[in-house]
Amino acid sequence: MHKAGFVNIVGNPNVGKSTLMNSLVGERISIITSKAQTTRHRIMGIVNTDDMQIVYSDTPGVLVPNYKLQESMLNFSQSALVDADILLYVTDVIETPTKNQSFLDKVAEEKVPVLVVINKIDLLQGGQESLEKLVEEWKRLLPKAEVIPVSAQYKFNLDYLLKRIQELLPPSPPFFDKDALTDKPARFFVTEIIREKILLTYDKEIPYACEVAVEQFKEEEGRIHIMAVIYVERDSQKGIVIGKGGAALKKVGMLARKDIEAFFDKKVYLELYVKVEKDWRSRENKLRGFGYIPE
Repeated sequence: MHKAGFVNIVGNPNVGKSTLMNSLVGERISIITSKAQTTRHRIMGIVNTDDMQIVYSDTPGVLVPNYKLQESMLNFSQSALVDADILLYVTDVIETPTKNQSFLDKVAEEKVPVLVVINKIDLLQGGQESLEKLVEEWKRLLPKAEVIPVSAQYKFNLDYLLKRIQELLPPSPPFFDKDALTDKPARFFVTEIIREKILLTYDKEIPYACEVAVEQFKEEEGRIHIMAVIYVERDSQKGIVIGKGGAALKKVGMLARKDIEAFFDKKVYLELYVKVEKDWRSRENKLRGFGYIPE
């Protein structure tokens, strides 16, 4: 009997959803930084065995949207409640359990199995007693859910979480080819790696005003030639992204190229350009072009 299902990962920003998915998939599918709103898209990571296919789905952190881009990000998170076979609601030992009550109410209405994953237990103060109190609080908030404490970063208790996921998967043929790792094309991971380096290089609002588009992806024997554009919303942001004498942009390119080469296991020639696309985060046509709104 073959089992397969969609295991969707949801939760508030910065609780470690992407780290958890990468650990469960065993590959670096989602980018990770310490900044909130790192994940903007819904990204699938697929794990295959002879008799099983688990389709994990990482989603943006749930937040109250302030502009159209964040509305699209929230739609990705809410869509994960609709098509899940198993829902992983990820929290951590730092956030207040009732931080986002309206979304929590939707999770409570789920008909599919819900696993509350309390992440970052390596940061918990107060030992076993504090952990037991936190587990009880989550059992009170989501009485139908099973609560599983983990540390995604240190892979603590992930073996038990995986065991429960495998037990709860429904009988089904595979949804994707057995050699598939993700539903995203190669260009998507190039844009995500570049965007990760932007998040790590710049401060304040700059990373959130940036979007990356791959204009050229030419694969040759032993190497890939990539031309990508970083879009910003204002001329002043363009100057900051480029930096004095182009130093900041050069740093982003160097860091990104190294990770892109590791991802594709090939030499990469990366060209980066910066363009202004005024207020792109609030323009529906631009969000559609960047893949945030379905065609």
